[in-house]
Amino acid sequence: MAAGKGRKLVIVESPAKAKTIAGYLGGDFEVEASVGHIRDLPNPSELPADMKKGPYGKFAVDVENGFDPYYVVDPDKKKKVAELKRLLKDASELYLATDEDREGEAIAWHLLEALKPRVPVKRMVFHEITREAIQRAVNDTREIDTAMVDAQETRRILDRLYGYEVSPVLWRKVRQGLSAGRVQSVATRMVVERERERMAFVRSSYWDVEGEFTPEGAAQQFTARLSSVDGVRVASGRDFADDGRLTGKGVVHLDEALATRIASACLPLTARVTDVQEKPYTRRPSAPFTTSTLQQEASRKLRMSSKNAMRVAQRLYENGYITYMRTDSTTLSDAATTAARSQARDMYGAEYVPDSPRRYEKKVKNAQEAHEAIRPAGDRFRSPAQVAGELRGEEFALYELIWKRTVASQMADARGSTATVKLAVDTAIEGAQSVEFSASGTVITFKGFLAAYEEGRDDEATARADAAAEERRLPKLSAGVALEVVRAEADGHETSPPARYTEATLVKAMEERGIGRPSTYAATIGTIQDRGYVFNKGQALVPTWLAFAVTRLLEEHFGNLVDYEFTASMEEDLDRIANGDERRIDWLKRFYFGEEATTGEGLKSLVDDLGEIDAKEISTIPIGDGMVVRVGRYGPYVEEVVPAGVDLATGEVADGASVSGTPRRATITDDVAPDEMTPEKARELLEVAADDGKVLGRDPETGREIVAKAGRYGPYVTEVIEEDEAPAADKPKARKAAKAKPRTASLFKDMELSTLTLDDALKLLSLPRVVGTDAEGVEITAQNGRYGPYLKKGTDSRSLASESQLFDITLDEALAIYAQPKQRGRAAAAPPLKELGADPVSGKPVVVKDGRFGPYVTDGETNATLRKDDDPASITPERGYELLAEKRAKGPTTRKRAVKKTAKKTAKRTTKKTAAKKA
Repeated sequence: MAAGKGRKLVIVESPAKAKTIAGYLGGDFEVEASVGHIRDLPNPSELPADMKKGPYGKFAVDVENGFDPYYVVDPDKKKKVAELKRLLKDASELYLATDEDREGEAIAWHLLEALKPRVPVKRMVFHEITREAIQRAVNDTREIDTAMVDAQETRRILDRLYGYEVSPVLWRKVRQGLSAGRVQSVATRMVVERERERMAFVRSSYWDVEGEFTPEGAAQQFTARLSSVDGVRVASGRDFADDGRLTGKGVVHLDEALATRIASACLPLTARVTDVQEKPYTRRPSAPFTTSTLQQEASRKLRMSSKNAMRVAQRLYENGYITYMRTDSTTLSDAATTAARSQARDMYGAEYVPDSPRRYEKKVKNAQEAHEAIRPAGDRFRSPAQVAGELRGEEFALYELIWKRTVASQMADARGSTATVKLAVDTAIEGAQSVEFSASGTVITFKGFLAAYEEGRDDEATARADAAAEERRLPKLSAGVALEVVRAEADGHETSPPARYTEATLVKAMEERGIGRPSTYAATIGTIQDRGYVFNKGQALVPTWLAFAVTRLLEEHFGNLVDYEFTASMEEDLDRIANGDERRIDWLKRFYFGEEATTGEGLKSLVDDLGEIDAKEISTIPIGDGMVVRVGRYGPYVEEVVPAGVDLATGEVADGASVSGTPRRATITDDVAPDEMTPEKARELLEVAADDGKVLGRDPETGREIVAKAGRYGPYVTEVIEEDEAPAADKPKARKAAKAKPRTASLFKDMELSTLTLDDALKLLSLPRVVGTDAEGVEITAQNGRYGPYLKKGTDSRSLASESQLFDITLDEALAIYAQPKQRGRAAAAPPLKELGADPVSGKPVVVKDGRFGPYVTDGETNATLRKDDDPASITPERGYELLAEKRAKGPTTRKRAVKKTAKKTAKRTTKKTAAKKA
């Protein structure tokens, strides 16, 4: 390779990363961003015409010849690639400085393949962006790791084969447009299985007694709970199975009556201390953050989604505040350990630091120790106070969380003592001659690492109980001491179903099972939400009925592909490829074509030999009592398959029962979670649906039937237009007349389908109502919209206080509303939602605005839509500049038709040059 005399070109993934690194390298280097991946497998429809019928036509991968992939430069990256080639012409060396993981290694390899440099190429790697780290990296380069590239390429081909073979089955048997994926389908199954457990769960009630006792006076009063009756332990929630059965051995199950009698008997009596035990208490700090634990804690403590936590962490990394954020290692370098211990000693004192450094070993399946844990960057950490002037909002909160966790990981144990007291009361009543109460409390005598940080809990109720126990101090007691019974009350409880997954607990469960990798957790959760398989209810992840149908089909016909162990073994195999212990072609052959030696069935034969799949049965979920949920083309609905009056076991019709030949059905509204769809709820929906389509009468003006319906988004009324009622066209010979559109109107919040009258319906259909005209002759109307009732005058809208005002508001009242200053509305130019400061590239002020398609950032020249997890109120200036930089890098958006035409012409020319023919 001929070396030029120009500057050295360094290519990274993002503009923010490029800007930070450029400041550390000086004038001899030019740092440019590729803005992520530049090449990928095209959709088969985007292949050149002469390739669509060839070996690449189905997957853009030739499965018969070594699984050879056919890559193309993404259409929106052609301009960027051309720019990089231009810069490379004048460069003396090329440094590929993408992230040091499989994805980063693959990006570097694709850049090498696409740019075809004629100058020396060096692979530059680092896991933190500080001046020292970048200087070390530029002087200690290596070659591209082809084994890591092979592993990433195998993953990409594997995902293409999986998606393109399995997804069409879902299209045919469940619904068009669905997708299946190697990790997303397994994650969806996990959420569905948890919901199935909740649906099958049977609640059980149990009782105990809570009392307050004191040796002398209110100052020493403490709470204790009934623990045994006549020497037999009182049953608690852990003694019941999910089906409601009492499974605990040697326990007594108290009912309300006995618990109440015990409480009443205790009040006039004296308790005595029978046993006092005191044990030392020690608690160790948690390990430094991995990707998984960072996402979990960000969710618990900061209420961040996994995707948003990773986006904020990415910005902190690229701007030099933390180390690389995609890692499953808990180890710290010697320099980082020293920095954490030094900072803990300076801030909390020498006694808060143990004599020797703490070492953490990863216990999670398939852990890779390629990187350090996530920690503050540098050989000396900046405290939150030191970065407070540079970081704001989410970025500061996440940095503070990482700093606290890292420093705490090298601090001393928390120490204290836990005391347990047992009390006896001789109640002498039938069924409870003698009862025992117990209480425990923990006193922290040395906070240790708790002075800096305490890990959050997923179960908030348990977390609160544990916190209360740790803060509870019991009085000094000894056996035989008499205690006054201050209060005794029977306390009823119910067992709870397994908690739904949150983003944090799903990430934790996936990591424990070895499913996915640090770089895929957030993307996987985002995918199953975007695909309509899962929705959020608070922080809980709730599966849709669609997810039930898809999961059932995959379980019954592609069982291996959604098997947890098999999916984890695929991750292990990819690790083996990355380590050079497995050849990617051999592995892909086994996965796709199967293995005769072990009679292992490959994906191809699974799809080819599917047999008959009953689409209706796959999309049916029984809920009991002759009720089922079906997933239909237009959404889920409940159906009564065994009508009322028919014996479920024998099918016999009861005397006098009237059975319809048509099964009753009702749409399931989006606000009903699967575990809430009980037979009772189903009957309730069916009763409401009985009024669905009910003819209320005819409109005296038009003669059309007015009907009331129960829709997916709530009840509404509409008119029925007959086929022969199409409006006459002005020019019947020129164009076919448009079909008449029926009037529709949603019911008000205080209306019910069962009591709706024709007059009510006609009033609803009369909207919008003309209230009158103002002094300038502009018409004012009253309308009901998506966000509630409002007035409209030209382009000026004003909200109304209630729906009833739509019918009775007068012109004078409307004019009075318009005489008031406008509070908020689309009619007037709304002020910016937030001001972010001057853009470092254009120098112009950047603001956040609310547009027709949602909030966006703009500097007056470039507009960039905010992503799903970007909050307009809390977005940082850095994030706004990053979005604008990404938008500029992509270039102007061209018309769809032009892009399609250009892509076809250039695909043939470009892809031939960049096609990868690898063995």
